[in-house]
Amino acid sequence: MVLPMVETKRIYINGVWGDSSSGQVASVVNPATEDVVATVPAGTVEDARAALDAAEAAFDAWSSLTPLDRAKYLFKAADEMEAVKGDLARTITLEQGKPLYEARLEVEGSIENLRYYAEFARRIQGDVLPSDFPNRSVMILRLPLGVVAAITPWNFPSAMVTRKVAPALITGNTVVVKPSSYTPLSAIKIVEAFERAKLPRGVLNLVTGSGSSVGRELTSNNKTQLVTMTGSTEVGKQIMRDASGHVARLILELGGKAPFIVWRDADIAWAVKNALWARFWNAGQTCICAERIYVHREVAERFVSSFVEAARKLRIGDPMGDVDMGPQVSKSELEARERFVEEALARGAKLLTGGRRPPSLTRGYYYEPTVFADVDQKAPLVQEEVFGPIVPILEVESFDEAVEKANDSKYGLASYIFTRDLNIALKAANTLRFGETYINQVGPELLQGIHIGFKQSGLGGENSVYGLYNYTQLKTVYVDYSDKPNTPYLFPYTKQG
Repeated sequence: MVLPMVETKRIYINGVWGDSSSGQVASVVNPATEDVVATVPAGTVEDARAALDAAEAAFDAWSSLTPLDRAKYLFKAADEMEAVKGDLARTITLEQGKPLYEARLEVEGSIENLRYYAEFARRIQGDVLPSDFPNRSVMILRLPLGVVAAITPWNFPSAMVTRKVAPALITGNTVVVKPSSYTPLSAIKIVEAFERAKLPRGVLNLVTGSGSSVGRELTSNNKTQLVTMTGSTEVGKQIMRDASGHVARLILELGGKAPFIVWRDADIAWAVKNALWARFWNAGQTCICAERIYVHREVAERFVSSFVEAARKLRIGDPMGDVDMGPQVSKSELEARERFVEEALARGAKLLTGGRRPPSLTRGYYYEPTVFADVDQKAPLVQEEVFGPIVPILEVESFDEAVEKANDSKYGLASYIFTRDLNIALKAANTLRFGETYINQVGPELLQGIHIGFKQSGLGGENSVYGLYNYTQLKTVYVDYSDKPNTPYLFPYTKQG
């Protein structure tokens, strides 16, 4: 038997690759085979502090560069990633389990993040306003914040790194990245690309390790001026508590429970095709996935039968091969999906397909596409984020009922509606309490659109110029340029007539 080769990786602090201060390592597991494919340092609080120190020390020189000069490093890093994009895609699939086709698309998006934000070098805009007094001006400046802690998730281990690093760097901040413990290898390769691009030492640092040690030090340390994190709502709440001690800025993209509404006039074949992808891409492990489907009663039978048939035809298997779905990212995530199914069955839900690990796949964290009917609106399957290939389908009789049930959630990230009726579409756009609404199409979100959530789906937002400005600090400057300054209300006061 040939054992898989295990790579050894390092953390990156102040331009130097090294081991954890503890000397301990953590394993990276391929979810398709359950084999250990790499080890990374189990970073410590001391490592996190060293990275923050390096970022703080590099800040003055980096923020003093013009945005055009900073952009050169982003463009060069993008070129370096382009040169190894095949290897990076394979790394994503190896550590995260998504099909190689999806990984390739993610890499393309990761590179585009760098180029998109580099192009803002001449468009980081402030304002100049007239004063209330003659020969004076009011200037609004946009300045960098300082040190940014970027905590990235496992479901898009490459794209989420560049989505956070690119806007932080172009606006003059320095960064410490903490990738997910499940998927650190992609982030390491991105930092390697920046190193080849000759990014100055200390501007970008990376520490692998647990959220309870490295993550909490990054979020609670007063050197961190902004925390940008993509992850669960519960972790987001913990970060809010940790960061409140020094009132750090926050950008939090948290949980989602996207409703997918199929109205009675929808093109059913098109709606099925889109709903299938919106639920099962990345094996359901996406924050904007269609987590619950609401179908008008008049077309429910047609939609459900077509959707279930299509779900059964999805190809599951080795994500390096020609498949539609790979595994869940870990054993614990797989077991969490199984608990949702067990609970749904115990509550009387009707299983239409799936609900088990594929019998033919004896290794790996695979789970079949699973569809339920006869699920109550208040059931955990409808209310809690599943984050896997399991979806309930519920029937509705009116538009108001569809919107009411869609909005009946603590989350508010993405939503979908399929209809030919413009009035219905526009009403949905204005009444669905979600940061994104997709009408007759699916995502993912585009760079020029703000990716933002309502309610417990997060704070702030990313992408677009609106997301870029979350990485800046506004400052007002008042200027008197008169030859003979005169401010009538200064001391000593004089009697007024």
